[in-house]
Amino acid sequence: MTSRERVLQALSHQEPDRPPIDLSGHRSSGISAIAYPKLRKALGLEPALPRVYDIIQQLAVVDEDVLRRFEVDTMEMGRGFSREAEDWAEWTLPDGSPCLVPRWSRPERDGDRWILRSPKGTVIAHMPDGAYFFEQCHYPYLDRKEDLEDIPGAFSESMWTAIASPPGPVSRQERREGARKLRASTDRAILGLFGGNLLECGQFLYRNDLFLAMLADEPQRAHAFLDRLVELHCGNLQNFLADVGDCIDIIVFGDDLGMQSGPQMSPKMYREFFKPRHSLLWNQAKRLSPVKVMLHCCGGVRPILRDLIEAGLDAINPVQITCRGMDGAELKKEFGKDLTFWGGGCDTRFILSQASPCQVAEHVRNQIAVLGAGGGFVFQQVHNILADVPPDNVIAMLDAVRNYPR
Repeated sequence: MTSRERVLQALSHQEPDRPPIDLSGHRSSGISAIAYPKLRKALGLEPALPRVYDIIQQLAVVDEDVLRRFEVDTMEMGRGFSREAEDWAEWTLPDGSPCLVPRWSRPERDGDRWILRSPKGTVIAHMPDGAYFFEQCHYPYLDRKEDLEDIPGAFSESMWTAIASPPGPVSRQERREGARKLRASTDRAILGLFGGNLLECGQFLYRNDLFLAMLADEPQRAHAFLDRLVELHCGNLQNFLADVGDCIDIIVFGDDLGMQSGPQMSPKMYREFFKPRHSLLWNQAKRLSPVKVMLHCCGGVRPILRDLIEAGLDAINPVQITCRGMDGAELKKEFGKDLTFWGGGCDTRFILSQASPCQVAEHVRNQIAVLGAGGGFVFQQVHNILADVPPDNVIAMLDAVRNYPR
């Protein structure tokens, strides 16, 4: 069974020969660029200067030798791009170690912090000394009325949309060619990161508190913004899948709808503002290409999982099992026939960073037994492996999946 077949079988709610493994298949299943060299050393692999493909979250490109070592079944479409030395520039990680970053990201030193600028020169993100991630510091609609005809222009001044991971600023032809070459080079399941965020796009532009207040106090204004946003997403989605739809297996949308204590909004508000629009986007994707739809959605979202399924969702990620209502056994019992759990395989809040390797492995085996029964499960730790995670724990986690009893 190939890796692609293994992932697609799991997404079809059939139990494959072993749980499929996702490591760095998208921007929430990766590993910190600080932790990555330590992992390579612990595995006895040759040292390699880490390539930081996501400078905001400081995530490393996981090299082929590591992917093979852990029998990883997934790959992000962006791995088909930025393959030449001239695509990268030298930089220094927050712990002082050297690395490479995409040449177009252009981090600048500004006093006691690093900054990122938009194409217009606006400081849109910063990382103070002692921090490990960039954070957004400019919200285009914070101090002025939105221009619904120029939302793309506003996005160019927003951290998450202005600073691209590979493939980065490429033409549509380059995107098509890179995706086709990647498809021909691997039998892993390929994930195409589209985005299509709704709630989060409002938060990127207005700031979290102001956009949530708009949903509650100015519903007509919020609907007008979201209608225009969906119009833009639909056009971009059509172009994206026309270019790469035959080269990817899963299309990844994003919207962090949850918090530690539950959803950011009531189920009623989700159904009014977001469910119809998610349904429109996800079903358009399925009409345009034979892809499975995955939503990256952090937090405790159990109260709206049935709505997400009805809107057309195939897989939910990262299954944040330490949040309220997100017990794996309960989720599997209630939603397991209709939804693939892409994640929940290892708690990253406490277990992966603080437990012993033996405890990590036992926890992983327990999670697989619950979430993997009957298919509908792809192994991923709950979100990215952070800088302080011991490499022995990473090895114990992934080897527990590889060696899970057939």
